[in-house]
Amino acid sequence: MTGLARPRPFRVSSFADLDPSLTDAHVAIGNFDGMHRGHQAVLEKVLAAAEADGRPALVLTFEPHPRDVFRPDQPVFRLTSPIAKARIADALGLDGMVTIGFDRAFAATPADAFVRKVVVEGAKARSVAVGWNFHFGAGRSGSPTLLAEAGLRHSFGVTVVEPFSDEGGTAVSSSRVREALEAGRIGEAAGLLGYRWFFEAEVVHGDKRGRTIGYPTANVRLPATARFAHGIYAVMIEIDGIARPGVASFGRRPTFDNGAAVFETHVFDYTGDLYGKTVIVTPVTYLRPEMKFDGIGALVAQMDQDSAEARAALSALTPLTPLDRALLFDRIGG
Repeated sequence: MTGLARPRPFRVSSFADLDPSLTDAHVAIGNFDGMHRGHQAVLEKVLAAAEADGRPALVLTFEPHPRDVFRPDQPVFRLTSPIAKARIADALGLDGMVTIGFDRAFAATPADAFVRKVVVEGAKARSVAVGWNFHFGAGRSGSPTLLAEAGLRHSFGVTVVEPFSDEGGTAVSSSRVREALEAGRIGEAAGLLGYRWFFEAEVVHGDKRGRTIGYPTANVRLPATARFAHGIYAVMIEIDGIARPGVASFGRRPTFDNGAAVFETHVFDYTGDLYGKTVIVTPVTYLRPEMKFDGIGALVAQMDQDSAEARAALSALTPLTPLDRALLFDRIGG
């Protein structure tokens, strides 16, 4: 089915909610936080299998992140929300995404029952693809080897994808992406992801101070787990399907109140009302760390410089990959 018009909704919470045309599919299974190049290697196996026999290609993932369930005191910095995962999966050419709720009861499902209920009865999978470190079932007792053995019994194929390494020979992982973003190494994160990282959020009311100094901003509040580096960024912000350039600050506003962290974007040459809209923000370049200024004049002078640097950085943008083009560049306008 890949390559044809895909049924909607693209993302559902159970196999029962899938369009009937998406049964008897090839399925990639995993948590896939980040949908990075290693995850894409798994998805490519499913896409190839689906293309070969004209069947759908699906991705099965879980929500919330298992670590948030078992170690709620140590919540993970989530790279991709379910909405972001679906956006990426759609851009890659998959036909649908199933996001199963993950809790302690689901985690206690015996491995053989997981195969029967999820893979055989739920997905009705022709084949599945998983990463080399995929585990499932109570106590993580299910392994890729066990899955392959179950595939022989239940007549579905199993492909296990080995670790995917970057050009330096180091395995790509979600942890490496998080570390790069936390350090402000945006380019490194993009190289690991195969696209420029983005997040979606709703624009909320702020103190409206920016408009008084010539820099009105679209403010979004992010989860406390969003631990990417505080500082100033050149960004693209998608509003109503159109990606526009801007400059953004993420941090505690030390010149004013040093309060809770807020992501504030000044959208260049835009005057529309954004309150209540969900926007998609793509940090492109980390310009500098957050700073405290002696007064408004010094702050505005620095903001003028930041804006000029952001415009220059964004004017030189080129797609990293076809996926990066689909997620960002095909949406640039205005």
